[in-house]
Amino acid sequence: MSMIALVSLVVREYDEAIAFYTGALGFELSEDTPRPDGSRWVVVRPPGAGAGTGLLLSRAKDEAQRGCVGAQTGGRVGFFLYTEDFAGDHARMLAAGVRFLERPRHEPYGSVAVFEDLYGNRWDLLEPAGP
Repeated sequence: MSMIALVSLVVREYDEAIAFYTGALGFELSEDTPRPDGSRWVVVRPPGAGAGTGLLLSRAKDEAQRGCVGAQTGGRVGFFLYTEDFAGDHARMLAAGVRFLERPRHEPYGSVAVFEDLYGNRWDLLEPAGP
C-alpha cells in the first residue's frame, strides 16, 4: 500500500526548527544528513511514528521561499497532530511555550485545539473521538 512518507515544511533555519519540533512538540529527529550543496536532509517525526509520515524541514533558499515560511497553507490549519492523551500533551506543549490560538474544544469528532508552530503555521492538536 502506498503512503505519504514526508511533507516538506519550509523553515528559516534548520537548527531552530529542529529545536522547536523536538523540544516543544516532542518530535524525534529521524535524520539530519548534510548534502553536497550545503543544505541538509532533516526529518522529524512524532514519537512512535516509525516510518509513518514525517516532516522534511527544508531551509528556504531564496526570498520567494522565505516569504512562504509560516504561510504555506494560506493561514488555514494545514497540519494535524493526533494524540491519545489530549490533556497531557496540551499541558506539556503549553509549558514548553507553544502558542495555542484557542481553548480546547470537544467536538463530535474529538478534542481539538489550534496552535501555531514557531513560524505561524497553524496546527490542530487532535484526539479523535472513540468509535
